[in-house]
Amino acid sequence: MTYFFTADEHFSHTKIIEYCNRPFKSVEEMDNKIIKNHNEIVKNNDIVIHAGDFTLKHNADNYIRRLNGSHIFIRGSHDYWMDETYHEIWEKEINGIYIVVSHYPFRSWPRSFHGSINLHGHCHGKLEPMKKQSDIGVDTHNFYPYSFEEIEKYYKNEK
Repeated sequence: MTYFFTADEHFSHTKIIEYCNRPFKSVEEMDNKIIKNHNEIVKNNDIVIHAGDFTLKHNADNYIRRLNGSHIFIRGSHDYWMDETYHEIWEKEINGIYIVVSHYPFRSWPRSFHGSINLHGHCHGKLEPMKKQSDIGVDTHNFYPYSFEEIEKYYKNEK
């Protein structure tokens, strides 16, 4: 079992192609590419943390069914399909690294002064990164989710 992290898929959101200059001719092409990339690396026994803006529509189940893995969703600014039972942040220690996942980037977050990292969405790769903080949106990773191993390797090498 592996943890994966992603954000800002914006399934069925036609305008995101223009807003983020995504290289797709249609929302169907975009959705299919994100699903293909996801399923290429995520297996059914893996856990995927989605840090917001999964879809604008109330048809989230149509996408969730097509994606490998078990899913944990954090409410983003466009997740109108979610109710108050969904997470605002998700925290977990994995292999000695304390991870705080949120939709919005934080200036400070739980255990930030003790080496924890903040993985976030919302910015589509347009925000200058801070130490111990990464934008995990699909726009920053060629429309793939990040594996925990990638996150771990990056932060072990971060100066």
